[in-house]
Amino acid sequence: MLTEENIKKVGSSFITKEFLLQNRFAEELYFNYAAPQPIIDYHNHLPPVEIVADRQFETISQVWLYGDHYKWRAMRALGIDEAYITGEASDEEKFLAWAKTVPFTLRNPLFHWTHLELKRYFDVDELLNEQSGPEIYKEINRQLQLPENSCRGLLKQMDVEAVCTTEDPLDPLDHHRAYDGSKAGLTMSTAFRPDKAILIDAENYNDYLDQLAEVSGVAITDYESLKEALQQRIDFFHKNGCRLCDHGLSNLSWAPATDKEVCQIFAKRRDGAALSHLEAEQFKTAILVFLGESYHEKGWVQQFHLGALRNNNKRMLAQLGPDTGWDSIGDYPQAEALSAFLNRLDSTNKLTKTILYNLNPADNEVFATMIGNFNDGSIKGKVQWGSGWWFLDQKDGMEKQLNALSNMGLVSCFVGMLTDSRSFLSFPRHEYFRRVLCNLFGREMASGELPQDMDLVGKVIADISYNNAKAYFDF
Repeated sequence: MLTEENIKKVGSSFITKEFLLQNRFAEELYFNYAAPQPIIDYHNHLPPVEIVADRQFETISQVWLYGDHYKWRAMRALGIDEAYITGEASDEEKFLAWAKTVPFTLRNPLFHWTHLELKRYFDVDELLNEQSGPEIYKEINRQLQLPENSCRGLLKQMDVEAVCTTEDPLDPLDHHRAYDGSKAGLTMSTAFRPDKAILIDAENYNDYLDQLAEVSGVAITDYESLKEALQQRIDFFHKNGCRLCDHGLSNLSWAPATDKEVCQIFAKRRDGAALSHLEAEQFKTAILVFLGESYHEKGWVQQFHLGALRNNNKRMLAQLGPDTGWDSIGDYPQAEALSAFLNRLDSTNKLTKTILYNLNPADNEVFATMIGNFNDGSIKGKVQWGSGWWFLDQKDGMEKQLNALSNMGLVSCFVGMLTDSRSFLSFPRHEYFRRVLCNLFGREMASGELPQDMDLVGKVIADISYNNAKAYFDF
């Protein structure tokens, strides 16, 4: 657990104990109310097989660079050849290519994250660069062989209490089923992500449904049997501890159609025919409502990550596949369809706990006000606007999200930060968020905009850091 007393060697370190904390109020809020809280990381893309096996990584590259498209984009921008990013170069060569890149990331959050992670996990104070890279590589690889730096050991160092990975409906959940959290001292849950069953206009849609039919044991011959197959997987996930779903969509669809029309649209696509834009939107609307009602029945939390423009570079997509660093912020319309979808579920009292995330900062106030339309007093913070996501999970993005939520809602009900990461070294991002949070409140305490009542403000900080998430999620 991080405390003011156990941060060592602060004299020469870039990551000092006051890092991002600009006055005594911010420091007191952080060290007394935020830092002592455990971490509930309720959305990430960690590989559960490595948690179950408690993998011992051989090199820092394996745990730090593989799959990290934030770093990959920075390296490409600097002119680093792809061989040293996702290609055939050795782990050491890839690390040294990243070390060469780091000095050029000044004012990018990667500069902060890199040195915060080196400090917290490995007590490395030296700035990472081309000169320091070889010795840092050797030292961290040495430390990674220590038992306490196994996969679960790294999580334990950051006082992680629970993680929630993300799985497709096809996943057999073998690793989650084999995992004994009581022995490991860490809760691991999963989130159901059925987007491939929703995106009916995708080229390989029918191939995916064939796989879904095989896994569920339901022959998917019509729209009703598709719903039956999805419900079978929802039931299976629920039986194995799942209490959340997650959707990564450009925007929500809203184009109501009759049941007969939806059945005809599905049959047309199952026969291999192309659909019009309207037909695709009508199907997506219907299946999202069905899923939303099913989530409510199970008492799940539903999450919607909206606004990414994915796979922009088709040449590199063909070469490397998706999720390799070719996505950006989209400018999709969000408000009307999102409102209609939530209203449809709410009108039949089937709107479950919901978290909305936007990727376009121009939509901040849209999302901050949207959640207030559907908080009905039944649950504290029933509908949430999620933390700054992806391109927005940095200091400026976090502050803008916190300010908009404070101005237009109740930031005191906020369930706080998550990593959304594939890396076991990303958990200091919770510390980063908590420091930003405490500094924001601390500045206003110093200026007189907030009362200098440490118990009052400190409770809000502790709630956002941990207590609200603990009460909101059922792991």
